Amino acid sequence: MHARIDVSEIEAQTKIRAKYLRALENEEWGLLPGPTFVKSFLRTYAQALGLDGKALVEEYRLHHERPSEAMLEPIVSTPQRNRQRPAKSGPSRGYIAAVAAAGVVIVLLIVLLLSGGSSPSTPTKTVAIHHHAAPSRHHTQGAAHQSSTSSIVALSLKPTGAIYVCLLGEGGQRLIPGVELQAGEGTPTYHARHFVVTLGNNSVTMFIDGHARTVPASAEAIGYSISKARGRQPLSAAQLPTCK
Repeated sequence: MHARIDVSEIEAQTKIRAKYLRALENEEWGLLPGPTFVKSFLRTYAQALGLDGKALVEEYRLHHERPSEAMLEPIVSTPQRNRQRPAKSGPSRGYIAAVAAAGVVIVLLIVLLLSGGSSPSTPTKTVAIHHHAAPSRHHTQGAAHQSSTSSIVALSLKPTGAIYVCLLGEGGQRLIPGVELQAGEGTPTYHARHFVVTLGNNSVTMFIDGHARTVPASAEAIGYSISKARGRQPLSAAQLPTCK
């Protein structure tokens, strides 16, 4: 939504059904086929948006994926499974972490009491650091994710007459491989951090992040470099992509 990308465009690009894309956005994991599909969808969706798919899959695995008891048990008949199912042995990781954190707080309070309250500022500061360590990490990850998303440019072209177009995305990917488009033959909306384009003439309207931009008349081919940071910058004749 921030990059003004319609769900139908991503559905066509990734071949992932729109209802699954919305489930990913809303973290409604129960609506998805299973953990294996969730991780595959996350990687594909992240690639389409120019994000770090590996980081998203890792975050999902850490916070939402849990191995089921059925996966850990041997494959036996139903009566035998009922007899052999072991009781839960030992506390969970979350319980151990909570007990450890409580122990740290208790030790610090004991030290504070034994010292007679002569330097209360140091223990209090230590406790505060332990308490806020995890939120700080998630805040950093959130800021990096927002920065990555905000650098993506949305670009589409709407010819008003016959025009030659060569459009390259990140890494020299050929998005429009040097073909002639006709009037009214609009293009899909492409998303990347950087584009370079060669236009045979000015018979086109460029839509950059939803804003219409015209092209000045020129007797020669026209080229632009387009990014979020620098906007639309004209290219010299030597810099024009050729798609050859």
